[in-house]
Amino acid sequence: MKLTSKIIIALLAGAVVGLVMNLFWSNTFEIVDPYFFTPLGKIFLNLISMLVVPIVFLSIVLGAAGLGDPKKLGRIGLKTVSYFLITTAIAITLGILLAIIIKPGLAGDFDTSHLEFSAEEAPPVGETLLNIIPKNPLDAMTQGNMLQIITFAIFIGLALTALGEKTKGILNLVEQGNEIMMYLVSLVMKFAPYGTFGLIASAIGNQGWSAIKAMSVYMIVVLLALFIHALITYGGTILFLAKKNPIWFFKNFWPAMGVGFSTSSSNATLPISMETAQKRLKVPESISSFVQPLGATINMDGTAIMQGVATVFIAQVYAQDLTMAELTTVVLTAVLASVGTAGVPGVGLILLAMVLSSVGLPVEGIGLILGIDRILDMTRTAINISGDAACAVYVAETEKRRAIKMQKNSIQ
Repeated sequence: MKLTSKIIIALLAGAVVGLVMNLFWSNTFEIVDPYFFTPLGKIFLNLISMLVVPIVFLSIVLGAAGLGDPKKLGRIGLKTVSYFLITTAIAITLGILLAIIIKPGLAGDFDTSHLEFSAEEAPPVGETLLNIIPKNPLDAMTQGNMLQIITFAIFIGLALTALGEKTKGILNLVEQGNEIMMYLVSLVMKFAPYGTFGLIASAIGNQGWSAIKAMSVYMIVVLLALFIHALITYGGTILFLAKKNPIWFFKNFWPAMGVGFSTSSSNATLPISMETAQKRLKVPESISSFVQPLGATINMDGTAIMQGVATVFIAQVYAQDLTMAELTTVVLTAVLASVGTAGVPGVGLILLAMVLSSVGLPVEGIGLILGIDRILDMTRTAINISGDAACAVYVAETEKRRAIKMQKNSIQ
């Protein structure tokens, strides 16, 4: 049985068990929960938290190194990276705005008293920006200061690119380390069904029907944000920047979106999405081979939407008002973290743990959306690879128009 099927079954089983025990055997639940449901969930959360720092550091080093020499990147590199960063910022902002307007965290009456948590005030944005360069990178890793870790990783990646063959051994070591982290992510995700069962059973057993209602509203908000982003941002890219028909784009790229939905992995879908872009969208191979693999690394719009909605949702559940400075920190953290993050299932949860920590919200809040998140992860992947393809079409069309213009000027 596929992992997705196992997680969906675990989600349903946990929901049924938790709800039945909440309604009919509440006394039994109070005995079972601390010795079975809660430990199952906490083990999974701890496994995720264990991977946060190494996976972010190694993947971002590789992402920065993969950009190549800035002088050689030139026009296409600048267009691609700018597009991905801007659309990621738009995506998480959209997610935050919809979550603030619809308020999914207020749809149910959550009891969070059993989770030991006291809100910590996040530093002002100005202070965050000033402290983005770490005085001691090892201390930043120990403390889990993600913005500092990301900054240090980018510097390392650029240095590896600049030094080339001199540091090829180090680059190979980082690539091998990243492979180890990806293997551990896949290993941890095998435990996900059990973690999902424990977390959902515990959440619904404690909260009852209100928890199901709140998570349903959360799911609707995420799907609505994904749909709007695909329609407006990617459709607008094709219509206004590439001067093409958005219907033509989505119709021709649909096969790759289907594969992305089923695999929940941008990396696993990459060969299909590149082939589809080259054959059905007529993107030149040279541009497709540069833009889409880079997009699988740094373009995580669907994941950014989830992080925006989930952060506000969890803040609402814990009755914590996020200030404008904290919301800005969420956007900045998520956009920077998306650079270099591998497109494999489960990484979104690791990034969410980092984003929650950046504004002093409890990582335990992930348990509220974990079961539903696996379903949403499939949709997010389809959106992510669509963004990569939209960027490739945009770059290809602008480069084509530039070549035609230069040719006309040379004839004159």
